Amino acid sequence: MLLRPARDTEEDAETVHALATASFGDSHTLKGEPPQGPPSAERAARFREKFRHLAGTDPAGSWIAEDEPGNAVGAAQSHIREGTWGLALLVVLPGAQGKGVGGALLQRTLEYGRGCLRGLICCSRHPAAARSYRRAGFELHPTIRMRGVVDRARLPAPDGPVVAGTPRDRDLLDSVDRRLRGGAHGPDHAFLMRRCRLVVADDLAGSGYCYFREDGTVETLAATSRRLATRVLTAALLGLDEGVTAEIQDVTAAQQWAVDVGLDAGLALRAEGFVCVRGMRPPSPYIPSGAFL
Repeated sequence: MLLRPARDTEEDAETVHALATASFGDSHTLKGEPPQGPPSAERAARFREKFRHLAGTDPAGSWIAEDEPGNAVGAAQSHIREGTWGLALLVVLPGAQGKGVGGALLQRTLEYGRGCLRGLICCSRHPAAARSYRRAGFELHPTIRMRGVVDRARLPAPDGPVVAGTPRDRDLLDSVDRRLRGGAHGPDHAFLMRRCRLVVADDLAGSGYCYFREDGTVETLAATSRRLATRVLTAALLGLDEGVTAEIQDVTAAQQWAVDVGLDAGLALRAEGFVCVRGMRPPSPYIPSGAFL
């Protein structure tokens, strides 16, 4: 087996997308996003765009595993943002699992982040993945997933002003990130602003923001207080079009404010996977992105 750096090219993006589709049975995007029905051109394009963004901003954190004939059998992507390391993707073809491919890819990405004080991973329920991350020194915090069409009649209105975010809010976003996760998302904000809607709350009590997609997925949320987190999550759910299915993933037990919003909105809850942390506590109030953490 050979590990080679993944390149910021459409060819490598297609290669890794094919690996993910073969492994997970769907063209979902990066880590933390479960299958959502048949593959679609939009999801495939989103996957490739995220892959190329991370390969371009962190080329030393992106790797592809190839067998002896040169066929891709696995891939991993990790990134560093101001001293906080995150694992965005780890995928191995079913026929290559149990042969050390995943372990080799994980080790290579961990080596990339060896100088970082903090680490974050959103992990599925797969026992082999959980075992690997625990053995790598991560704490595993169980999560829930909330999903359903928002019941607008039951969900109280936000308790204060919320505005649409713009690139002018970048300093505010980075400041909230640093306070909660020890490092700003940096270049990821520009990517998220292109692909998601953004709502921001900023008053004398603090600040908060939430990215959410038109398809109903809450991409990531951070705030300096539970009250502001509740406000921006409520605004995001109420900002979805009528009938769109909302989905909030990777909600840890520390995020009871988010559970309350989800229950008020009529969303269904189920146990999902884990948020894995090393050198830090699970950020709160915070909902991580599967890819950008």
